[in-house]
Amino acid sequence: MARTLTDHEVPGSIHQTRIEVVDDAGPGGASHAYRITTNTSRQLADILFQLGPINEVGVNGITNENLIAIVIDRLRCFQAGDFSCRENALALTKLEEALHWLQHRTAGRVRRGVEGTSQK
Repeated sequence: MARTLTDHEVPGSIHQTRIEVVDDAGPGGASHAYRITTNTSRQLADILFQLGPINEVGVNGITNENLIAIVIDRLRCFQAGDFSCRENALALTKLEEALHWLQHRTAGRVRRGVEGTSQK
């Protein structure tokens, strides 16, 4: 059953996109398929996250790290150009920190020999 996310909305802004979760939660309790449309239903993007461990099912979607890396790149580019601002710098720092902790989690799984599997 589809549900709509609203975390990206800012009251009074001209932001005109809708984010829908288009699948049910899978292993681990997270959804894996998202659709972004305009408020007039023009489809902009489908985002498919990895569903299941890569060693067991192969690569079938992106990771949280992939998506965060894209946003980091965009903010770094803005910061290097005419749209540099304190808010972008703060957001960039927090995203870099988030990526660090996700990579730290993966490194721990590699050390334990469970990366790419359903094991904890």
